[in-house]
Amino acid sequence: QVQLVESGGGLVQAGGSLRLSCAASGRTFSRYVTGWFRQAPGKEREFVAAISRNGGSTHYADSVKGRFTISRDSAKNTVYLQMNSLKPEDTAVYYCAARLGPAVVPREDEYDYWGQGTQVTVSS
Repeated sequence: QVQLVESGGGLVQAGGSLRLSCAASGRTFSRYVTGWFRQAPGKEREFVAAISRNGGSTHYADSVKGRFTISRDSAKNTVYLQMNSLKPEDTAVYYCAARLGPAVVPREDEYDYWGQGTQVTVSS
């Protein structure tokens, strides 16, 4: 059982950067594979990035490769999504999700724990 809270969303101009944080309630967040998903109005939720328990393996959607970086700080029970070179098409509600793992997977149905989401809006 884990509770997740996202933060760091906001309004930014195209080309700018934001860092999203996903804070977990427990002290054993390192047990969980963590993923980021996003959903824009009228569109299905899509995979963004995921990271393994120890941070050694990552997986990114093609649309964000080279621009986004997922990382984790086990001491802080926090996973981050650094978003650079933001584009208007990145506008969405971003969700943090966790699974016990160990597989790093892009499928949302493989994640059982979800945060409430944080809004990211990128202006042109």
